Amino acid sequence: MKRNILEAAKVIRSKNAGPYELTFDIMFKNKEFYEMFKSQQIINRKQMAGVLKIDESDILNLVWFAPANAVKITIKRPISSGAPGETDIYGAQQHAPLLAIEF
Repeated sequence: MKRNILEAAKVIRSKNAGPYELTFDIMFKNKEFYEMFKSQQIINRKQMAGVLKIDESDILNLVWFAPANAVKITIKRPISSGAPGETDIYGAQQHAPLLAIEF
């Protein structure tokens, strides 16, 4: 049976990473979840592109950070921060699709 990422993560957030980038942070509840997600590649570029409905080439970085039991994914912003038509200048409301990740 599939489990939801909320069982493994204590923080899932998005934020502005400059006018042309967004970053997503997933901080796991413990080292065991962190190691499982990393070793099994549950979070990877192809999967993140699908979840975020973007081209894989729009993923600029996917970095695992062991001291925080976290992974950081940085993507190109679809519309630059503050540009006409852009609805989330701070990028703080873009993480919702990540809440549907299953493992």
